[in-house]
Amino acid sequence: MYRPHVALTGILLGAVLVSGGCAKDTPATAPPADEDTSVGHIHGLGVDPADDSLYVATHFGLFHVDESGRPSRVADRYQDTMAFTVVGPGHFLGSGHPDLREDLPAHLGLIESTDAGETWTPLALQGEADFHILEPAGDALYAYDATSGSLLRTEDRKSFDETYRGPLISVAAVDDNDSLIATDANGQLVSINTRSGETRELGGPNMMYLDTTPDGSLAGVDPDGVVRVSTDTGRTWREVGSIDGQPAAFTISAQRWFAATETTVYQSTDGGDTWSRVL
Repeated sequence: MYRPHVALTGILLGAVLVSGGCAKDTPATAPPADEDTSVGHIHGLGVDPADDSLYVATHFGLFHVDESGRPSRVADRYQDTMAFTVVGPGHFLGSGHPDLREDLPAHLGLIESTDAGETWTPLALQGEADFHILEPAGDALYAYDATSGSLLRTEDRKSFDETYRGPLISVAAVDDNDSLIATDANGQLVSINTRSGETRELGGPNMMYLDTTPDGSLAGVDPDGVVRVSTDTGRTWREVGSIDGQPAAFTISAQRWFAATETTVYQSTDGGDTWSRVL
């Protein structure tokens, strides 16, 4: 059984507004020198299949984490990477706001790196969109634009169609990519049919961040850091483990699960049952 949460609307909406506030902020800048190796303010996580190494997208740049758990800023860039996903070996997609040393618009739109974050190339909507969610689903990519409050779908990563309108925290593709399960600003689970456009509330526990497991199950982290797994597309949930604090990011690779609070990253090697600190 899940534990019901009370008075979560303000908490979850506050979390959305904190992250969404970056959409109106100035571009990222370098933090003080004594914070140079601190990741801080985590937005996203991803695992590069080229070497199974972890990347952490933050307000102060993209960090690579080595086997000892030591983070290093990629390319000495302080890009505020609001959305981040790995789509292949060394192949990343992102969005957010540029390093102040770069002559770029405040909103980066959809950007791409094919060299593990060393360089980035604009793909679409530069100067217009600030994506806070990027979810690959087969040939499609779903991107949530915080400036318009719209979930967009693209197959060519150049042109976009609106799939859903309303504040979202997280999106996961399920059922052979024909359906999405999302969490709205209240932590409510929402099913979105990508063919018909039909949406419906699923009920169940309040959640924040979602992802799919290698066997096709749905996993998520609730506002208290409790990790749950669903084998029936979000209709019922089984509690597994937990992390220490409110989550800020969540991702699952073939070998490991990763979850983060705003400043700390945890990993699980047993399907979410137990968690250890990475950094």
